[in-house]
Amino acid sequence: MAFEAFRQRIGSIIGGFDAAQAHRRLRGFRASRAHVNTLIAASGDTITARARWLVRNNGYAANAVESFASNVVGDGIKPSSTIADAAKKEELQALWLAWTDDADAEGLTDFYGLQRRAAREVFLSGEVFIRIRPRRAEDGLTVPLQLQMLPAEMLPLDMNRTLPGAGLIRQGIEFDGIGRRVAYHFLRRHPGDLTDPGLAGETVRVLAADVIHVLDPVEAGQLRGVSRFAAAIVKLFTLDLYDDAELERKKIAAMFAMFITSPAPETPLEPTEEDLEVEPGQVVRLDPGEDVSTPATPDSGGTYEPFQYRTLLQIAAALGVPYGYLTGDTAKGNFSNTRISLIEFRRRISAWQHGVLVYQLCRAVWVSWMDTAVLSGALDLPGYDRQRRQYQACAWLPTKWDWIDPMKDASAEILQIEAGLKSRTQALAERGYDAEQVDREIAAERKREAALGLDFRRPGSPAQGPGEGGKANEDPDAERDAPEEADEKPEPKEGA
Repeated sequence: MAFEAFRQRIGSIIGGFDAAQAHRRLRGFRASRAHVNTLIAASGDTITARARWLVRNNGYAANAVESFASNVVGDGIKPSSTIADAAKKEELQALWLAWTDDADAEGLTDFYGLQRRAAREVFLSGEVFIRIRPRRAEDGLTVPLQLQMLPAEMLPLDMNRTLPGAGLIRQGIEFDGIGRRVAYHFLRRHPGDLTDPGLAGETVRVLAADVIHVLDPVEAGQLRGVSRFAAAIVKLFTLDLYDDAELERKKIAAMFAMFITSPAPETPLEPTEEDLEVEPGQVVRLDPGEDVSTPATPDSGGTYEPFQYRTLLQIAAALGVPYGYLTGDTAKGNFSNTRISLIEFRRRISAWQHGVLVYQLCRAVWVSWMDTAVLSGALDLPGYDRQRRQYQACAWLPTKWDWIDPMKDASAEILQIEAGLKSRTQALAERGYDAEQVDREIAAERKREAALGLDFRRPGSPAQGPGEGGKANEDPDAERDAPEEADEKPEPKEGA
């Protein structure tokens, strides 16, 4: 403490950064120098519990987490294998698509539904765990592999100990002597699930190779995740209390229709008459000396709406979600500034998709799935053990975002393709489709249309071949059989 006081005195004399001074304005600003792991160990469970409570009870919080998950995943971030052999690629993609329906160990959704749940959990609690569960051949799965989702609470934050040798456990994660993750020590039962009376407090050691830990670390060396709600919990909760108080005040004020003033009774202890009930169109007779007055119900005032708007803007900034997505209010902005905020939001979402969800979850699942498919005989890839990386290479394609005016968006994309600024492969990948698969589907459709004498291509569209000019449905012999036009005008008949 003495050294700290000396350091502050030296700082005040030297000057330098105003943010590091201890003058009157910053006297109450005592920032912790503890590492984020220490802070998470002390308060991570409380932050997660409060975030879950808000999502269950606060409409803004529920809307924010659903908007984030829907924009991150959409219909699913789907793989497109880069195997050169078209037949093998088609076989692999078909097997993957069939397996996605078997992916969830709970049987509640498919693999793309698990992606959405994972994005939701990371937003809520800062992390989620996916346990890879190999299955037996007799289980009847297309590929004997399933995924089990475990929430953050299943890995205890307070489990820290030194192991024999050079290993240690930190916040439920076991490390070896050089800092590699070796295993996770999960609780057998969720600590808050009282419907399961057994296995309370028991843990199980699961190898790190069988666990996918999805989190978005905010600091170097961070072991566990932090809820995205951490910076917004206080304002969300207090704004909720303020709204409840306003509603209660209006509710109480609305209970009083009128007040009747009577002269003082001769007997003060005489019981008063029953309350008068007022109905529409009713004529009320008053006794001599009585008077009627209506209450002046207080309004919320002109500051209520601006205060709400500014507070919700701060909450939206803390959550990283646009104001309109948080509140559903589309009246506060015009097309231009709404588009600007959406572009910024979608850049963040794109970075999160590829830097977190694809890198940590999708790639790990794809590798485990392909290894299991080959070993189980569900997929035949010659020389897989020697060319494993080449076979596993793939591109992950998120769902394309649509703008308010899709016609302009499509027209601009066509112009970019025609000008050579982007390829059809790139355009289709941005829409979440594999270009080779789309081309095969188009070729099959053209073949079927030709066999049936159909053509649905719009004249002048890029889909028209050169020289077609929209005459695909016309009789090719019509022009040949048509009479040639005379170069000169026919001579007029006599008497005309």
